[in-house]
Order: sequence, then structure tokens, then C-alpha cells
Amino acid sequence: MKKLDQEGYEIMKQLVSDVQGAPYPNVIENELYRIWYEHAQLVAIQCLEYIDVNFPKDRESEAEKLPKF
Repeated sequence: MKKLDQEGYEIMKQLVSDVQGAPYPNVIENELYRIWYEHAQLVAIQCLEYIDVNFPKDRESEAEKLPKF
């Protein structure tokens, strides 16, 4: 398995930081929540794209293990 490089670590740290900084759920209709949610979604997408590019063999082997719905 390939190891994460510095870019991967930075993306993962940003995603964890965003998730930890989530506003309390009672403010879902609040603008602060919407801003946080959009930012967290962008970082999550960036994280998944990084994994797709850098770990293609892992993606293929994991797909075989996933149940079909």
C-alpha cells in the first residue's frame, strides 16, 4: 500500500479540523452552518479525489469487498 505524502496529510488534517469545528446541530438553519457545510464538503471532495488518484489499486480491491445493494 502506498503511503500518504505531505499533500495527503495536509488534506486529511484539514478535513479532520473541519469536522471537529462543526457548529452544534441546533443551528442548521444558521448561515454559519451553511458556510461550514460548504467548506467541509469541498475538503471532503478534495480528500476523496486525492485518494482516487493516489491509491487506485486500493479502490479496486475495496470495491470487490463492498456488498451490492
